[in-house]
Amino acid sequence: MAHGARGTGGDITSGYAPVNGLQMYYEIHGAGQPLVVLHGAYMTIELMGEYIPAFARTRQVIAVELQGHGHTADIDRPITYESLADDTAALLRFLGIDQADVFGYSMGGTAALQVAIRHPALVRKLVSVSGSFNTGGLYHEELETIEQMTPDWLESTPMRAAYDRSSPHPEDFPTLMAKLKQLDLTPQDWPAEEIQAITAPTMIVIGDSDGTRPEHAVEMFRLRGGGVFGDITGLPAAQLVVLPGTMHLGILDRVGWLVPMVEEFLDAPMPEQA
Repeated sequence: MAHGARGTGGDITSGYAPVNGLQMYYEIHGAGQPLVVLHGAYMTIELMGEYIPAFARTRQVIAVELQGHGHTADIDRPITYESLADDTAALLRFLGIDQADVFGYSMGGTAALQVAIRHPALVRKLVSVSGSFNTGGLYHEELETIEQMTPDWLESTPMRAAYDRSSPHPEDFPTLMAKLKQLDLTPQDWPAEEIQAITAPTMIVIGDSDGTRPEHAVEMFRLRGGGVFGDITGLPAAQLVVLPGTMHLGILDRVGWLVPMVEEFLDAPMPEQA
């Protein structure tokens, strides 16, 4: 089911799609080449801030709220990157979209990698922001902090406020945290060959003081075909962006830097053998 435009932001529709047992909430902003936006853990469409209206100036943005987040009620299954990817793919099929660009941040950046791995025909170009493909890509301090988290840690934060405002079951927040802790603390070890085999041209983005280690971002960049002397070989179908002076959450404030770079990447002609 879909609903008409809301607010004063222009051409926006929203609805719920029946995918894999979920009633998955989505919004469509703007018109043009489709771009799926996948949010981070504990986030909502709203908390992606200015990224969505900025991208919607030139393209059709399909913003989603993933399992247990925002308006999308949780169901009785774990949250895994594979299921997040399959839900996203099922939503695109529900909407009748054969192929889209995919932009994911944090948990969404890692889920975006799985969309490209598991559903290659659906992904034209891929932008993974603060994503990773193995646990070694993250700082030990990050994992130690996640392990210690309790629901009251996020009291009085924008994340908890947005959850309470939009969730059909605000009392389920402790369950969401338990599932996200399990997602983060389950060892992640995807074969490098799976990253290498992604067919979509890929932009890897991190902050220089992000939760994803710079060495890991470079490793992903190389697996996607980067790390060459472009003056001789030509530019690869991969790009690496390291935002200076930027922490993990700080990426949400870098719209003015990142959106023009992403748009240039998405608008560039497709490589002949991508």
